[in-house]
Amino acid sequence: MTMVPGRRSSTFTRLLRHGFTDPSAAERLLDLPDLSSVRSDSVLLDALGATADPDLALRGLVRLVEAEEAGERQILLDTLVTAKPLRDRLLGVLGASEALGDHLARHPRDWQALVTYEAADLHPGVTEFEGELAGADDPDALRVGYRRCLLSIAARDVCGTTDVAETAAELADLATATLRAALRIASAAAPDDAAQCRLAVIAMGKCGGHELNYVSDVDVIFVAEPADGAEESGAMQAATRLASHLMRICSDTTVEGTIWPVDANLRPEGRNGPLVRTLSSHLAYYQRWAKTWEFQALLKARPVAGDRALGEEYVEAVSPLVWQAADRENFVSDVQKMRRRVVDTIPADRVDRELKLGPGGLRDVEFAVQLLQLVHGRSDPALRSGSTLEALGALAEGGYVGRVDAVQLDDAYRFLRAMEHRIQLYRLRRTHLVPDEEPDLRRLGRSLGLRTDPIAELNQAWRRHASVVRRLHEKLFYRPLLDAVAQLAPGESRLSTKAATARLVALGYEDPAAALRHLEALSSGVSRKAAIQRTLLPVLLGWFADSADPDAGLLGFRKVSDALGKTPWYLRLLRDEGAAAENLARVLSAGRLAPDLLLRAPEAVALLGDPHGLAPRSREHLEQEVLAAVGRADDAETAVAVVRGVRRRELFRTTAADLIGSYGTEDSPAESDPGALVDRVGSAVTDLNAVTIAGALRAAVRAEWGDTLPTRFAVIGMGRFGGHELGYGSDADVLFVHEPREGVDEQEAGRAANRVVSEMRRLLQLPTADPPLIIDPDLRPEGKNGPLVRTLKSYGAYYRRWSLGWESQALLRAEPMAGDMDLGAQFVELIDPLRYPQDGLSDDAVREIRRLKARMESERLPRGADPTLHTKLGRGGLSDVEWTVQLMQMQHGRAVPGLRTTRTRAALAAACAAGLIPEDDARTLDEAWVLATRVRNAVMLVRGRPGDTFPSVPRELTAVGRYLGYEEGHVGDMLDDYRRVTRRARGVVDERFYGG
Repeated sequence: MTMVPGRRSSTFTRLLRHGFTDPSAAERLLDLPDLSSVRSDSVLLDALGATADPDLALRGLVRLVEAEEAGERQILLDTLVTAKPLRDRLLGVLGASEALGDHLARHPRDWQALVTYEAADLHPGVTEFEGELAGADDPDALRVGYRRCLLSIAARDVCGTTDVAETAAELADLATATLRAALRIASAAAPDDAAQCRLAVIAMGKCGGHELNYVSDVDVIFVAEPADGAEESGAMQAATRLASHLMRICSDTTVEGTIWPVDANLRPEGRNGPLVRTLSSHLAYYQRWAKTWEFQALLKARPVAGDRALGEEYVEAVSPLVWQAADRENFVSDVQKMRRRVVDTIPADRVDRELKLGPGGLRDVEFAVQLLQLVHGRSDPALRSGSTLEALGALAEGGYVGRVDAVQLDDAYRFLRAMEHRIQLYRLRRTHLVPDEEPDLRRLGRSLGLRTDPIAELNQAWRRHASVVRRLHEKLFYRPLLDAVAQLAPGESRLSTKAATARLVALGYEDPAAALRHLEALSSGVSRKAAIQRTLLPVLLGWFADSADPDAGLLGFRKVSDALGKTPWYLRLLRDEGAAAENLARVLSAGRLAPDLLLRAPEAVALLGDPHGLAPRSREHLEQEVLAAVGRADDAETAVAVVRGVRRRELFRTTAADLIGSYGTEDSPAESDPGALVDRVGSAVTDLNAVTIAGALRAAVRAEWGDTLPTRFAVIGMGRFGGHELGYGSDADVLFVHEPREGVDEQEAGRAANRVVSEMRRLLQLPTADPPLIIDPDLRPEGKNGPLVRTLKSYGAYYRRWSLGWESQALLRAEPMAGDMDLGAQFVELIDPLRYPQDGLSDDAVREIRRLKARMESERLPRGADPTLHTKLGRGGLSDVEWTVQLMQMQHGRAVPGLRTTRTRAALAAACAAGLIPEDDARTLDEAWVLATRVRNAVMLVRGRPGDTFPSVPRELTAVGRYLGYEEGHVGDMLDDYRRVTRRARGVVDERFYGG
């Protein structure tokens, strides 16, 4: 071919346009004499351009033509140009697989295997492959025959005649035919051994699951029995020799290469165990010694070669053991740990390119599906497939996996398997690493149909599918729901009426008849909703039974399900977000308060499935939401109804987080620091009540005065409110302070302030479905007899002239909570000299505080109350600890800045840090205060109403114990521990408060 120097030929340009990366080299190859008859054929050039790697395809074609005998070359080229099926198949293989190009160069006649295009040729099975290999009488002939069959599988694959699942099945069928041929060759070489035994080859892994790769170890297990009349020992030795020869035939490398390694390490005892065992020996091992992973492996066991009857007998015998594996202790955690160990063994520099074992890889899908199969396949035979994709489809059909999740997982798995196939097909090497060289990535992308920008499109698709797998795998594989299902007795993951009744009685339901009615209402029918409920209920029953009141838990679940059952997200949330189901069970069965809050607005159940849903929201965030809602409302009552709805939702969030943190879940232990739980509850409820009051204040002002009240107005938190230590049943102790705006008459301002207070209190106590917020102003000067609202000047005058010691002490907890915060700061500045006296307390003042405390103990403790168990006024209870801390604050607050806090625990820690109290004593007081606070919170959670003593009803007392971490039957230990802790605290109080 001649051309003007410095100008590119038209052929060069055409080659570049058809995807050749080295058009000059391709042009030289087309100029070879052997291709003279087709070099100008546009059909051939178009076909080469359609391959994954046109340069590779052309080189392979040239090698094939050169390898053909002179008289056959033109036949090949003529057929290639005129027969489109052959052209697409042959060039497609040559452009995707260098190794199969090498094979054709060694065995050029094998191209004719791609000419036929009959129906049987489109989807051959074991029978067709056995026919292809029937003439192979030695290992090399078997290798050549295997590659010829592989050539036809690859041709159908790259041309799109078969999808990835069909290709994997054909590869497994070819492996089956190859194992049979290898055993035939081995038996022919040792006919005496073959006569002594019955040997069956059991395929495992991907071969057993009918989903093999192009290049993969073929996992097998050998089982043998003596032939009639043969002695067992000799028969097993003969079977071992046959099995070993079979493995060598497939695994050895010769001039014709290798087929694939045969791996028998999944056998009992692995490589340390005998290669061949009898059926009874296999069963004895599995029944006594097998580990969880061995049963998982047996899920894919399939007889493929040798004695068919023995193979089927083996599978029939081990199958029940496979489906009982989920009964084993720690089954799910064993499988999860095994999966994590696999990931941990990947070198760090390869993990991002690891297609099979890395996060979001093929093994994630396979492990997740197998785990679901083993857990649910006990009672649902439809799930017992060795094929990952078939099993995934069955899981979706049965409602065990969401349909959308199943479709996404199916798509991702198919894409990742297609990538794996094409990576291995290139050089027929066993690898799962995505290449990092551009030419390899380009070929890989084009082989998958990505032609615009193959590398970028490949990386984008791969990362997208891997992300889907990672997300769904974590959802399916790690959801704690499975742990609980796996611990049920066989048959219980599908509830028959009889099984449900027995289960309820065994789990301690006090009213099994009512519970059974709930179960029947929830799970009967053939709808998808009922199918999901049947999956969830056995798990939930166990979680309910782990509580003090399983009947209440089940009843609450029915009420929530009745309210939300028609919403599409509810059951999906419980099924797919593992934490949600267990969290809901804990909340519904732990007492009355949380379920009451939830049932007033059941959609709040969504919080239980959100990993961050139980975290308390900041005061700023809540105040923004509340004030915005007030601004949109038409009137004050509507506004405060919304505000109280927000309070109810946030109270539920707080109670749910508290219960789950106290009980722990099967995925995470209970909170180890009870003080942290107390602090979270106190801060969350305090913030919530402050925001609620702020919302009511804004609504009251807006309804009568618009944006501006005639007087500046602030709400001062007192008591536990000011101390950020509110419990679930606490009132909000407050003072109200106002300051007339410039030009406003003081009486008018006072009337406006009083009207605002009255309206706020009314709005917050209106009878609605939401819990009221009681505002208690009784700590104000002159108590109930004094005015509700005072100006700063009035407060100052009162405190200078009339203030008593206890009022100064009460002001230790004063903190602005709502309204005009600048005015609140002025109030704090006013009272600081009273609560933190310049010179501390006089001896007379200390004696007066002690006298008042002693009188309170004798007069205020309810008649008949056990002083050793009363959390507020009892020995070593809240009052004892708080008065001791407050005495130190008033004595030393002016000198020790850390004591100037409204919070009891913070003040106690500051006193300890300042050396005012020994560390052991501080720890004793803190432990008692935290315990008494938790008991009060527990009583409210369990009974739904506040209380300062332990409940007398046994079930309620047990529920309090569970909240505090005591198992059923240990209520006595709980009471003894409470008395011990508070007795020690009282000893510190006697010494530090009363002076010994």
